[in-house]
Amino acid sequence: MSSSIKIESVVKEKNRMGECPVWEERENALVYVDINSQKVCRWSPITNEVQSVSVDARVGSVALRQCGGYVIALGTRFAFLDWDTQAVTTILELEQDKPNNRFNDGKVDPKGRFFAGTMAEETAPGVRARRQGALYTLFPDHSVIKQLDQLDISNGLDWSLDHRTFFHIDSLTYAVHAFSYDVHTGKIACPKLLYHLEKEEQMPDGMCIDAEGKLWVACIDGGRVIRIDPETGKRIQTVRLPTPRITSCCFGGKDYSEMYVTSAYDGLDEATLAKEPHAGEIFKITGLGVKGIPQNFYAA
Repeated sequence: MSSSIKIESVVKEKNRMGECPVWEERENALVYVDINSQKVCRWSPITNEVQSVSVDARVGSVALRQCGGYVIALGTRFAFLDWDTQAVTTILELEQDKPNNRFNDGKVDPKGRFFAGTMAEETAPGVRARRQGALYTLFPDHSVIKQLDQLDISNGLDWSLDHRTFFHIDSLTYAVHAFSYDVHTGKIACPKLLYHLEKEEQMPDGMCIDAEGKLWVACIDGGRVIRIDPETGKRIQTVRLPTPRITSCCFGGKDYSEMYVTSAYDGLDEATLAKEPHAGEIFKITGLGVKGIPQNFYAA
């Protein structure tokens, strides 16, 4: 690990399940969700304040809308969130036959379509129905297609810089998979294994791509983010963070040279929590020597 790398906790307001960080250039702010607190949050590095909007279900992901505000995936529905009025407008309900399911991670593709996946919630600690999840794409005209099904926990996702490959994590496979991606239709096909996590890396969660085309994967319960080269399928860097439940990551800041990393305290017992003062905070990593790329906007 390079000695120039610096890790600081920047958002001390703890999240039960911080997730889906998105840098919003127009607000100079980090947008993210606390899934289990049913909140969409926005942190300003200028004022160091966190604003939040409460919603009526667990919210798995948030993305930027071209016309302002956000598109969110909450419960089993897609919706728009108007930040100023706090109004949530449902676009579409899905999976109404699966009351234990909810949306999880999501991201906008290079053509402005919102990809988001579902998962089954635990019905008891460590108990969940298997292969209940799916990955959906919400088009700008509000139509939806199901891209994948029989998933366990649809999670991190991103696209290669040449827009020919889609990367996706189904957490319980403990792996990152690569798919061919048709930028014109938004369709994905031909999955292949890209990287299988090692034992100490634990389970993959959120993911983002950097300006060199390398992937960064947050390792929940592994207390780290790892950098993977999609060309070789090899891990090329590990950055350890000061809490175990590392959930997701994105690049941000004025030139996208800072990495923001979310974490969670839900899932830690009291004895562990007492030893983990940073659980649920959001961290900023500087000095990585690589930049990210701006987020795509949902085109409606």
